[in-house]
Amino acid sequence: MEYSAIAQRKQAQVWERIPQEWRLSPSQIPPGMHSPAESVENVQYDRVNVLGIPRSCGLLSPKELSITENWDIKGLLGEIHSRKLTSKEVIEAFCKRAAIAHQITRCLTEPLFDSALKRAQELDDHINRTGTPIGPLHGLPVSVKDSFHIAGVDSSIGIAALAEKPATHSAPLVCLLTSLGAVVITKTNIPQTMGALDSANHLFGRTLNPLNRQLTVGGSTGGEGALLALRGSMIGFGTDIGGSIRIPAMCNGLYGFKPSQGRVPFGGQTDGQPRAKGRISLQAVAGPIARSVADIDAVLRHLVPRAQWFGEDCIPGVWPSPVSTFSQRKPVTVGVLQSDGLVEPLPPITKVLNEVAAALRRTPGVNVVDIPVPAALAKCQAVAGRLMGVDGGNAMLDLVESTGETLIPWLKSRTKRGKPLTLAQLAELQAQRGEIELELRKKLWMLDSEDEQKVDAIILPVAPHPVPELDRYNAVGYTSSFVLLDYPAGVVPVRKFGEADLERGVEMEKKVLGSWDRKNRELWNEKTVDRTVYLGSPLSVQVITPRQHDYALYQAMELIDRAIQTDRPKL
Repeated sequence: MEYSAIAQRKQAQVWERIPQEWRLSPSQIPPGMHSPAESVENVQYDRVNVLGIPRSCGLLSPKELSITENWDIKGLLGEIHSRKLTSKEVIEAFCKRAAIAHQITRCLTEPLFDSALKRAQELDDHINRTGTPIGPLHGLPVSVKDSFHIAGVDSSIGIAALAEKPATHSAPLVCLLTSLGAVVITKTNIPQTMGALDSANHLFGRTLNPLNRQLTVGGSTGGEGALLALRGSMIGFGTDIGGSIRIPAMCNGLYGFKPSQGRVPFGGQTDGQPRAKGRISLQAVAGPIARSVADIDAVLRHLVPRAQWFGEDCIPGVWPSPVSTFSQRKPVTVGVLQSDGLVEPLPPITKVLNEVAAALRRTPGVNVVDIPVPAALAKCQAVAGRLMGVDGGNAMLDLVESTGETLIPWLKSRTKRGKPLTLAQLAELQAQRGEIELELRKKLWMLDSEDEQKVDAIILPVAPHPVPELDRYNAVGYTSSFVLLDYPAGVVPVRKFGEADLERGVEMEKKVLGSWDRKNRELWNEKTVDRTVYLGSPLSVQVITPRQHDYALYQAMELIDRAIQTDRPKL
């Protein structure tokens, strides 16, 4: 069947799953909401911030507004487990808010409202009968990226050829969340093939950034970013191979957490790739996007210790971790890494990184050091990119073309068929990866002659540019490098882009480092961009820790977030 007919059916299914009483009137939907088909093209949107619509639209009662706005995860679970709130009223409030979010951003692919409400009632019956919750996350509304399998539901990843083929089994992560009492209320939108940094596809259309519809929502977990920003879920789960958790977190002013391999179950997904490709090339990981560091901790403390019993790709883990250097010594040492050596950060990115470093220097018990950019870091992006494409991309393109589907704008100039790597070529790439890992282990963490780690965490940009306009996201090396190295990496929002960041009339004078750097400067050159588009957008920093030091990453993010909040007047 031709892809456009499949897309029309899928879009109709999404709409049918939104109850009539949860639908906005046409006057409440921001002007210029193009049809899903039109939205995929880079059409013009106005700079509308839609964060206030769920509160102002009148569809949510005062109690539903309180449920969806006034609690963090620990607090909301306390209300449910003490039976001050029922699971059903909590799940219904978030389902309704997710439905509103979708109508103004196109963030959902598979609303699961009916099954979620049924499950909530089962949870209420259990706690009323026994007096105890079914698990530590009993009643928590969560959302997952479209790629995760849920039995009886499509995992189409924005490709028509994969639509209307429901999964027969649920992903291990979904099973783990459900066993803990969480309720999956929806699946969320992604880019076609999950290989783009702007969440648009022909099946569901483009997800829009609720902060500014002229800016990208990010990818490939962009639907989660929009939904979390609009408080349509308490926490969302995505995947990350090039930055697909961290980039949407940056674009929507949220907290993202990319763990090391083996901490969160990843299997049981559709990705359109040859089976188990990640086992021989570059392995993606699953992780959360949330509205606070505390919410990340509230969930991972239950997932990490149990993950080994659910995911075939998981290892034993403990949370909190007794090996975290944050718990063993003072002062804590935070390194500052200004660049990836390939693309020079634009002025506001350097500025906000230096502001966070200054805030940390004013924080008792913290030592801040500058880390020279290691030469090996510039090699990471090329090696990661080649490992991502070991099969030549042919299986994915076969799927796309089987229904006559065309590539979305972001992919058209970046995607072509290639030759699969030979075993010898793959082995050589993995050997290069090992050499890079060894060199950076010493350079980044400043190991001494006794191989003792001196730096506990590093802050650096998430991207070398602010949140860009649609289809203009540039350099992925700042995020993909730490998948290659398997370092846990998180995103912490700092502040909004302000008038002082515009630096009107001032251009960058540093020498252009290469083609990626030249392209990046187009996002700042006043001849190629109106810098005012960035006003009000979130500015964030990335935090990394050594491999398998995931609890230390949480501690580092908490420390940095606290320093930012304490130092807010100076920022």
